[in-house]
Amino acid sequence: MREFVPSFHRYLASKKTVDDRALNALVWETLAQLLKGREERLTVLEVGAGIGVMAERLVERRLLTRAAYTLLDEQPENIAIARERLAASPLKLTLLAADALEFCARPEQRGGYDLLIAHAFLDLLDLPTALPLLLQVLKPGGLFYFTLNFDGATIFQPEIDPAFDARLEALYHRTMDERITKGRRSGDSRSGRHLFGLLRQCGAEILAAGSSDWTVFAGPDGHYPADEAYFLRFILHTFHGALRGHPEIETARLDSWMAERYAQLERGELVYIAHQMDFVGRTVADSTTN
Repeated sequence: MREFVPSFHRYLASKKTVDDRALNALVWETLAQLLKGREERLTVLEVGAGIGVMAERLVERRLLTRAAYTLLDEQPENIAIARERLAASPLKLTLLAADALEFCARPEQRGGYDLLIAHAFLDLLDLPTALPLLLQVLKPGGLFYFTLNFDGATIFQPEIDPAFDARLEALYHRTMDERITKGRRSGDSRSGRHLFGLLRQCGAEILAAGSSDWTVFAGPDGHYPADEAYFLRFILHTFHGALRGHPEIETARLDSWMAERYAQLERGELVYIAHQMDFVGRTVADSTTN
């Protein structure tokens, strides 16, 4: 297996085409209808925004072109790249390096936004405690667009050893559920399904929801589209890193399994599917909870 030096920034860029295919069309169209006629005065906050790819997408698809858009990410390096990528954007941009929950907990942020966006981010949080904090930044009746929330399926094909494949998947999901960041839980391998109940508990209405699965495979020529071979290599690297040294897995067997997955990728045989969910909705007027 050749050495792989991962770049998180390249990964975020490489998954743009994967996300483009995955985003649920009904949920997107519902958001588009809700925003019609409102853009001139719209205030938007995106948390966990990475290098600004969602903002790019919203402009490219002409869903937003003139809104006041605050883009928030904890990593200053991501914000610097986002500033470069969005330099020519027609949006009225504010780019900030800050922790999403700390930012949303500030009293001056309460009720300040018409639209809250979280893309491939909520499954990295402890939702029961994080969701009320995030939603409180919305004005009464404000909208939320929560996309690519992981929901309990990581699939690699072709199968190598069905029983061992399933065991690795289960243990990988457990690492999400047990993850601790800054002393607090920071993951949920079934965030998609849990959002239905949690959003309602926060006084929010779900207006549309649907699957947004990642599906990546090579074309008839054996090549993956765009930079998606890199995307897959990064996914495999992340999967391996999460399980390496796990007391319930023999290291040599895991390494052998990973070597075959990398070989499948090189041959253009590897198929990757991850089940995720998208949501759009709004807070009920005067009912957003603390």
